[in-house]
Amino acid sequence: MPEWTVGAVLDEIAAAAPDRVMTVSGARRSSYGETAQRTGRLANFLAGRGFGAHRERAELANWECGQDRVALIMYNDQYLDMVIGATKARVVPVNVNHHYTPAEVAELLAYLRPRGVIYHRGLGAKFAEVLSGDGGLELLISVEDGSDAEPLPGALTLDDALAAGGRDADITPSPDDLIMVCTGGTTGRPKAVMWRQGDAYVNSMNGADHDDPAEIRQKLGYQGPPWFAVSPLLHAAGLWTALAGVLNGLTVVLHDTATRFDPREVLTTAQREGVGLMTMVGDAYAGPIAAELARADYDLSALYAIGTGGAGTNVANQEALLRRLPAITLINGYGSSETGNVGFGRSQVGERTDTFTFRDGGRVLSADRTRFLQPGDPEIGWVARSGRIPLGYFDDADATAATFPQIGGLRVVIAGDRAALETDGTLRLLGRDSMVVNTGGEKVFVEEVEEVLRGHPGVADALVVGRDSARWGQEVVALVAVGDGVDPDALTAALDRACTDRLARFKVPKQLLFVPAIRRLGNGKPDYRWAKQQVMQGNS
Repeated sequence: MPEWTVGAVLDEIAAAAPDRVMTVSGARRSSYGETAQRTGRLANFLAGRGFGAHRERAELANWECGQDRVALIMYNDQYLDMVIGATKARVVPVNVNHHYTPAEVAELLAYLRPRGVIYHRGLGAKFAEVLSGDGGLELLISVEDGSDAEPLPGALTLDDALAAGGRDADITPSPDDLIMVCTGGTTGRPKAVMWRQGDAYVNSMNGADHDDPAEIRQKLGYQGPPWFAVSPLLHAAGLWTALAGVLNGLTVVLHDTATRFDPREVLTTAQREGVGLMTMVGDAYAGPIAAELARADYDLSALYAIGTGGAGTNVANQEALLRRLPAITLINGYGSSETGNVGFGRSQVGERTDTFTFRDGGRVLSADRTRFLQPGDPEIGWVARSGRIPLGYFDDADATAATFPQIGGLRVVIAGDRAALETDGTLRLLGRDSMVVNTGGEKVFVEEVEEVLRGHPGVADALVVGRDSARWGQEVVALVAVGDGVDPDALTAALDRACTDRLARFKVPKQLLFVPAIRRLGNGKPDYRWAKQQVMQGNS
């Protein structure tokens, strides 16, 4: 069966339904036909500047890239256009988190070595020194974002680039061409995960190896309500969701990430556009949205599901969403930049699921990584996936070999999360191995403790980390942000009781450190590096 590229699928949809609205971003409404033309012009422009593929996949090792790369330092608006346009040119789009400091972005660009950068104009001043320095960049494209910022010296506007791309270039994209997704960098420097387009389309975008273009056009017979990608597209969870909607012919609403997250704006947009599915990232989004639903009424009668993934959503916030929106299904997705969507759990009013049903290829490896566990096996192992998985990590042979090994004749990706396989074959996720606290010979998965703390009504947010201990080796310490009007001293005893009631004694935090707010990364994931620094300072 033939494989497909992202651009080819888009063009098939555009040919069949050119006037259908593809994306809504603020006041901008773009049709499939307009987007196909715009992305084609960007591809022509890049190809005209000599950007493209210089070595084919068959000549390369799994950690090598033979294509030019273009880094995207962007908000959500027009992000999909830049991704698709780059892939049409056989150029690799790479996400760069604009929440990073200039020094962090400089380090990331030195690793990625892109020939060009596409950035929103309002972000130019923050990264001016990085993008204007001697970093080997040959091309800067500035995207209009309504700000009054000046373009960086030497930058072309996107409009000028598109105008220069009017002549068709001789480009034949391949399903072997790459999309790179930089990991979130929760515990270390991000790594660029290299996905073949043919694999990413099937694994993460609800696609297939279509025998005939007619199979793609058949999807257009049903046009359901729009999907709303609330999460940032600069992270895999948001990008895959948005592309899954677009490449299935749906209208996708994009949240305006150029401004501070505002749950009122999110819900107003969902009401105005009549969205059916809304996707977000964990507690950083679910908590404020649930609180806003309690404060004001919104007509969300078209909404049938909320999908959350990329970071955990605690039980209290899940129940609050279902209480305010009793007709919806809450879909908890589990996956990573390396695995794509491994599994999902569905919860409704009165019926909550705390395990995940595997998608194709989902598995649990034994602790020694030599065999696959069977349902009901009592061993705690590693989440893994086989089948349509990434090639590896860019420019890192050792990390590729460690994370994408052969097990029992199958090439797999090991997610780095510890898990058990239930008797019904579902996945019980225990937590990130890198965040396990070894205390007195016992292992504590921090997410389990965080779940208890965040479920208490006086807690706004919490993170748990390990701290060196002369007695225990490590000990469990919690950072806690309290809710409005809550007395931390009174809360301490209540949290100790809550933890003692629900957790083994060795899992109960040895200390609670109260902070004004829990720091999270731009994708909503916890910033554990920051948390460890806070704990060290609290121990000094």
